[in-house]
Amino acid sequence: MTRTGGFQDDDFWTEFHDFLFSEQRHEQAEELLDTSPLLAFPERSRVLDLCCGPGVFTVPLARRGHRVTGVDLSPAMLDRARKRSADAGAEVTYVRADAREYEAPGGFDVVLNMFTSFGYFEDPADNARMLRTMHTCLAPGGTLVLDLAGKELLARRVTPPKVVRRGDDLMVQTDTVLDEWARLRSEWVLVRGERVTRATLTWFVYSAVELRRMAEEAGFGRVEVFGGFDGRPYDESAERLVLRAVREA
Repeated sequence: MTRTGGFQDDDFWTEFHDFLFSEQRHEQAEELLDTSPLLAFPERSRVLDLCCGPGVFTVPLARRGHRVTGVDLSPAMLDRARKRSADAGAEVTYVRADAREYEAPGGFDVVLNMFTSFGYFEDPADNARMLRTMHTCLAPGGTLVLDLAGKELLARRVTPPKVVRRGDDLMVQTDTVLDEWARLRSEWVLVRGERVTRATLTWFVYSAVELRRMAEEAGFGRVEVFGGFDGRPYDESAERLVLRAVREA
């Protein structure tokens, strides 16, 4: 049995890659970029994909003519993203950096943070710092799109344990609520033949009201919350918590 050190450990991203970033997820990104009004950006936009992973959105955005920079802390994920870009003939700038510390003041028209890539720092102040980094990286009038599983949605899904099979591999995810719904702990068990790998992730979860307040405190204006990439309201039918905010001049 092996154990990874969570989201800051490259072994985690390598071991669980196929469950986190299936081809279906890449296809979903392509579809969203084709159909979502929240992801319809002006031509040749300068886009920062913060926590880009293996390039799920980075590569198709570049193929659509945007000038894209992908930032991630994981060397393994950046290697996969670079390969995917090369295979697609997409020109992307990749940077290995901590999402709290990446610096490009006013360098982008759009900042993306997708698929619940927010809230993973142990100190909640660092999550707020990450939002300030997003604000700093935007040019005046630039737009942030932040997508995550909101606290209200997680309350519907936290039990029972989730079981996912891909080929002969089996993954079981068990979630536990911590600190009166301030955080969630996910324990992952991956069975691949005779090999068993365990990982534990703990992250802060946010409601729409909490996330809106954090964005406003980070300096954003015109903060809007949606229940999906189709622009639906964030209500009982919501599928995701998608926040769109603007860095005002």
